[in-house]
Amino acid sequence: MAGVYLTLSLLLSCSLAVAVEIQRPRGVSLSNRHFYDQSKPFTCLDGSRTIPFDRVNDDYCDCKDSSDEPGTSACPRGNFHCTNAGHRPQYIPSSRVNDGICDCCDATDEYNSGSVCENTCKELGRKEKEILQQRAAVAQQGFLVKQQLIDEAKKGQEEKRRKLAELQESKDGKEDELEALRTVKEAAEAPEKEAKDQHHKVWEEQKAALQLEKDKARMALAFLELDDNADGLVSVEELQTHLELDPDSDGTLTEPEAQTMLGEAPQVDQTAFQDIVWASIKDKYQSETEPETPPQPETPQDPPRERLPEEEGEEEEDDEEEDVEDEDIDAEEDDKIPPVVSQTEKPEKEEEMPPYDAETQALIDAAQKSRDTFDEAEKGLRDLEEQIRSLEKEISFDFGPSAEFSYLYSQCYELTTGEYVYRLCPFSRVTQKQKFGGSETNLGTWGSWAGPEDDKYSVMKYEQGTGCWQGPNRSTTVKLSCGTETAVVSTSEPSRCEYQVEFTTPAVCQEPKDQDPGSHDEL
Repeated sequence: MAGVYLTLSLLLSCSLAVAVEIQRPRGVSLSNRHFYDQSKPFTCLDGSRTIPFDRVNDDYCDCKDSSDEPGTSACPRGNFHCTNAGHRPQYIPSSRVNDGICDCCDATDEYNSGSVCENTCKELGRKEKEILQQRAAVAQQGFLVKQQLIDEAKKGQEEKRRKLAELQESKDGKEDELEALRTVKEAAEAPEKEAKDQHHKVWEEQKAALQLEKDKARMALAFLELDDNADGLVSVEELQTHLELDPDSDGTLTEPEAQTMLGEAPQVDQTAFQDIVWASIKDKYQSETEPETPPQPETPQDPPRERLPEEEGEEEEDDEEEDVEDEDIDAEEDDKIPPVVSQTEKPEKEEEMPPYDAETQALIDAAQKSRDTFDEAEKGLRDLEEQIRSLEKEISFDFGPSAEFSYLYSQCYELTTGEYVYRLCPFSRVTQKQKFGGSETNLGTWGSWAGPEDDKYSVMKYEQGTGCWQGPNRSTTVKLSCGTETAVVSTSEPSRCEYQVEFTTPAVCQEPKDQDPGSHDEL
């Protein structure tokens, strides 16, 4: 930005300068004039040789560094200096001298080509002066905005540090409060657990006793069913009548197998049946009072019977009456038919645990209340810790020498092009999305400041974006320039998967330099 003011100073002061032409060979700049003294031989600027001065600009290249032909095209590596009074001086390759094309705005490069070149330096100088004045005005205004940003950033940083200290102090108090609530919760849960365990224990004992009674009743029923002769004993022959008890599932219950089930006794009474036999057969035994439900066979349809001639007339007469009667009968039968019970349904509903007694329920309610209070306090502490982490992260960011870039944090700026919408979220990431739908593509997440050593904060680097097909991960370079507005002004992809974003912000505007009224053009 200092260059803008220096150039502007040159342009503004040229009108005040006294036009005094200093004699020097054509194509030589004022700063190099002292090397070209006509009163003595010329020494090549690289010191390689010395030649008579009349061989300077004689259209023959004598010096290896081309310094003897600054005003002709004789040397391949020569440079011709355009004075360009009223505009900016410049160097052009000497090969362009007298090539018929006007390169210098003062037309001095086409002095012997026959081309008619107009001196446009004053007009170019005027236009550049206007541009530089506009840039200077933008820089001035932008710098004022930057000063406001710095003041706001300073206040913001102080406020964040104060808030962070408050949150840290609050966190310590909430941690102590949480530990106290944990103690209360554990104290309430201990009698709750003891009461619930006792309730469950009693219920399990009741279920076991009930199951034992059911098992005894089923055993007694099985004993009575097996005791076919009602002599109070179950014999081998009587046991063999229940083939479902076959241990090897070969379809027969042999006498030795039945003998083994009876404990090698020929017959057992009910007590021995309960102690010795029942445990080994109860899972297979099928009660005679609860027969296994066979699958319902499909009802075969009777083949159509040929009707006799006399029957046809009777059937025709009764058709109308039967139609009405059938509707009534069908409705009645629908009411009488019992619902079909799926065989997959459980035959018995599992016993439900009885509700807790009032004392146990009161302990459960008290413990749940303490848990709810503890959970709410724990969530509050987690939210507080998240706020602390977020503030610490924000405070730790490098927002510039005076934190002038801090206002960009948590903000996003978009630019819509013909096909895409680009979104830059400083210190976060850059994304690209198709204009008419589709998912976002990550063009890179915040990496670091990447400007040159003397202008570090002029470039941002975003890295490790979405990978390209058979290529590297996408990355974006954001170039910052001075502007009164904060905006994304252009995007491009100079290399595959490497994007470039032009971004204006007042945060990079530099303080204007004082103009030097003594500067003037070379004449």
